[in-house]
Amino acid sequence: MASDADEPLPPPMRPAAAARLKWHVLLTMHHSPDAPLAPNVQKVLLELKGVSSAASRAPLDLVAIIDVSGSMEGDKLESVKKALLFVIHKLTDQDRISIVKFDHEATRLCPLLPVTEASRARLEGLVGDLKTRGRTDIRAGLLTGLDVIANRKITAGRAASIMLMSDGRQIEDGDPRQFEPGNVAVHTYGFGADHDHDVMTAIAERSLDGVYNSVPDSDNPKELAVAFAPILGGLTTIVAQDIELTVTAIQGEATIKKVDAGTYRLRTSSDISSSVTVSFGTLYSAEVRKVMVELALSDRTASQSYRASVAEVQYRFAFQGQEVTSRPQRIIINRRRRASADPANAPLPVQTEVARLEHVASIKEAVAKADGGKLEDARNTLRAALEALRRIVDPVVDMLRRELLNLLKLFETEETYRNQGRSAALSSISSHGRQRGGPDKDTLIFVTPRMITNLEQAKQRDDMPVPSADQDAQLELEERPGWLQDVLPVALRLLAAVLSLLAFSIVASARTSGWDGEYYGRYEPYRYAVAVNVIVCFYSIAQVFVRIRRSVSPQLRSTSCYCVTLFLDQVLAYLLMSASSAAASSNHLWVSRFGEDPFHAKITAAVWFSFLAFLALSANALISTANLFSRI
Repeated sequence: MASDADEPLPPPMRPAAAARLKWHVLLTMHHSPDAPLAPNVQKVLLELKGVSSAASRAPLDLVAIIDVSGSMEGDKLESVKKALLFVIHKLTDQDRISIVKFDHEATRLCPLLPVTEASRARLEGLVGDLKTRGRTDIRAGLLTGLDVIANRKITAGRAASIMLMSDGRQIEDGDPRQFEPGNVAVHTYGFGADHDHDVMTAIAERSLDGVYNSVPDSDNPKELAVAFAPILGGLTTIVAQDIELTVTAIQGEATIKKVDAGTYRLRTSSDISSSVTVSFGTLYSAEVRKVMVELALSDRTASQSYRASVAEVQYRFAFQGQEVTSRPQRIIINRRRRASADPANAPLPVQTEVARLEHVASIKEAVAKADGGKLEDARNTLRAALEALRRIVDPVVDMLRRELLNLLKLFETEETYRNQGRSAALSSISSHGRQRGGPDKDTLIFVTPRMITNLEQAKQRDDMPVPSADQDAQLELEERPGWLQDVLPVALRLLAAVLSLLAFSIVASARTSGWDGEYYGRYEPYRYAVAVNVIVCFYSIAQVFVRIRRSVSPQLRSTSCYCVTLFLDQVLAYLLMSASSAAASSNHLWVSRFGEDPFHAKITAAVWFSFLAFLALSANALISTANLFSRI
């Protein structure tokens, strides 16, 4: 077995600022604010999100294990070569790659090489020289690849991962599913209708956070590069490693009934109902991990309403060799006598996650029925799952529907199920279990911005240059919204809300005979202005929350959102100007006829505040125009 005695040293890493590490991961909790005093079960959704920029990421040690057995001859091996070249061009000199080939035996072609300009030529040469021969021993390839990872001399702060590519089945003696990868992600790629889905799935699931990917037969040589792109887009944006999330029930208030974290490893205390820890492995920039916790709340019918701390949540992670532990956060629920425990009243994120988990269970059930020769029953299960999603309106649920519709097509006949449907369904189950990647490029349920970028680049013509991960990160920093796109619009929205609030408050506080009293109702000319200012105030406050949410979730910056915002900004700016002008004209006419009094002095001040609110709203309309044209 080749050792890494000749392992070249990568350039020194630039250490991350310790003060900023705590911002690499963000915890969000979703649950019903109220619960009855009687015993009941509450579902709590916990979300960990990688919020650090991809420019600050862990360097990668990647081992590519390539099947070069006889069955790979022709287009399959050419597709692998093109995919490997894409991988090599995406990595940087902070990253290292080793290539292992296997047929009936395995050979490490190179140690972990930093991907510099000089080493790229060597790596490209090794890829170009790959040729097919012999039989298939996936076990030998895995053993050699894992040895490369195990024998690294430099490990501190570096993320290790394996990509295993094969179209065949284990022919030689030994079961590759028996290997224990340890804390290494093994992402498996099975392509062609004849690959062993179960073996490739099992290998990925035995690793810490690996995903099984099914790549169908295709005449397009870019098919495998497109399949590689999402995982590679994640591996080059790792912002946290060795992540663990611990949920501890508060004694006397609640017990843990169930924790659902997909296929991630759970570690429980001696009393499973008191504490559970989930190990996630790595987290990519803008990636989210969701954990559904069911808490059984204790009987408090003898008590009065109170705020109950029912559980405590804490997470830990590492980055570049530095350990970070969050402060414990408590899950607080108001126990009330008349509160409802109906799951239909749960927050939308909780309902959506429950629907996703049920969706995965339905796909598993459909696969079991199809494997048992009951294909029509399997299709009925998928149809029932599709019908169950109709009650929830959410973008994620829309993608789940598309996934089911695609699977229904692949479950159409025994032949399509055997050739494509089963592998696609297993790949979907693996993707949902890890909340990562996915076989269906039309749904993109778990993608991050970098994954989308990689997908687009993988589809480019061969003569188009492939930017490195560092170049992608630099481009993201340049495109990242700054003060003009984020801070200024929020400030202007707040200013418009305050000014319009002052405008209608001053009119409402002005002392006169009333809306319909003497002088034919002195308030009558100002009803229009008051109504418009009230609308602008509430609209501006709503837009502040929308802006903040877009800053936290960049994927919400869609063209349609900017179109709607621009339209409403223009309409309300026109109405505000029209209302201010009408109020000013009415006020001037009254003063010219009857003279000045305190009432009309306040109206004058209100008109000025309303006009200033118009200017703030108009400025936001200009920013909305700039945002829209930057996306089209």
